[in-house]
Amino acid sequence: MTPLLLLQALLLLGLIVTAVLVIAFKDLLSSAIAFAAFSLLLALEFYLLQAPDVAIAEAGIGAGLTTAIFIIAIRGTKRYEEKD
Repeated sequence: MTPLLLLQALLLLGLIVTAVLVIAFKDLLSSAIAFAAFSLLLALEFYLLQAPDVAIAEAGIGAGLTTAIFIIAIRGTKRYEEKD
């Protein structure tokens, strides 16, 4: 197994784990941070697939700007705890 193929397999595993974490987290802030990690791993995968322009756009927009917008939106809401 070549090192590049191993790295891509690890990135795929990381993408799957972070995608599941985005859905599984109940806290919105934790979910937004997991989404940022997903976007960063996706940008790295695009770079390894020799698409550096797409990787830069994904890192800037997906991991950076979108996460900032999510965090600002979450900050503007009130926390509601469900009573059992």
